[in-house]
Amino acid sequence: MNPDALVQRTLDLCRIPSVTGNEAACADYVEAALRPTPLKIERHGQTVLARTPSRGRPLVLLVGHLDTVPPKATDGPIRIEGDRLYGLGASDMKVGVAAMMELALAMGDGAGSPYDVGFVFYDKEEGPWAKSGLGPVLEDVRWLHEAALAFCLEPSDNVVQVGCLGTLHATVTFVGRAAHSARPWQGDNAIHQAAPLLAALAARVPHEVDCDGHLFREVLSATLASGGATRNVIPDRFTLNLNYRFAPGRSDDSAVAEVRRFCAEACPASPPQIELHEVAPSGRVVLDNAVLRAFLACNGNTVTAKQAWTDVARLSRAGIDAVNLGPGVAAQAHQADEYASIALLHEGHAQFARFLGVG
Repeated sequence: MNPDALVQRTLDLCRIPSVTGNEAACADYVEAALRPTPLKIERHGQTVLARTPSRGRPLVLLVGHLDTVPPKATDGPIRIEGDRLYGLGASDMKVGVAAMMELALAMGDGAGSPYDVGFVFYDKEEGPWAKSGLGPVLEDVRWLHEAALAFCLEPSDNVVQVGCLGTLHATVTFVGRAAHSARPWQGDNAIHQAAPLLAALAARVPHEVDCDGHLFREVLSATLASGGATRNVIPDRFTLNLNYRFAPGRSDDSAVAEVRRFCAEACPASPPQIELHEVAPSGRVVLDNAVLRAFLACNGNTVTAKQAWTDVARLSRAGIDAVNLGPGVAAQAHQADEYASIALLHEGHAQFARFLGVG
């Protein structure tokens, strides 16, 4: 394959706006490119599936999302500077999608590969857990559940990242009583009520959890705050968004219980109201997977824990072993003027090509 084709494919993808909920043009582009191949193509809404003819070999899935986060005012133009390819979603994860497309185009009918191979290009990953396009296709497309291993091409600098953290969002509300700010004793300041919880959050240290020799850190953070109506009124309401990231092995119910326990212990005199908005499960660690062992023997990647949430969790819940492995620069995900490394793109594509026996 001409290595410049990977770069051009990524540039083409970056030029197609695909902010979450508006992936149709990007899905059309992927489908149009793959339709002429011997692969079996399926379209489910704005998700495109492709697979080689089944020959009874282990099925390997390459999974990547088409959407990006919204653009930022400080984003620069799509461009190449040295090894860096700049563009919205370049690392997260249009380089991964570009690698998947070029691998799919090179597969032919897959006869020369030791594996049956499926490709999942899906929508709405960057939005709420419940609205991701991967959920419906996992429910409706049974052949996906035959997979021996799925690779999520989330940006990982070509490091195999096993498992993933679960994530929970909760709105914590303190209710006080309004008063004139010249006479605060006539009211009950809801912001001040939150002081013990904020102090406890600031003092809380990450809880380290070892999962099959890989270290995950459970963390609880306040990420949004809102309170008060005007500058000279004691606020009668103050809300915080708490985000809890929890390790593989902890259940959703256990995560909810931990947040409730922490808030109650921090504010025993006036416990806040707690409303859960989203709980997405953790993803299990699958080091004993035979296909993963074969991939590592072929390419020798470093293996570490995934200190974030990815759809490895959704695949795990569906009973499919999965790991994170993508050519994007992990630290560039969601950054202003985001860039990807062209060298990592070529290296990541080459690793999958060797393993799958493509050209």
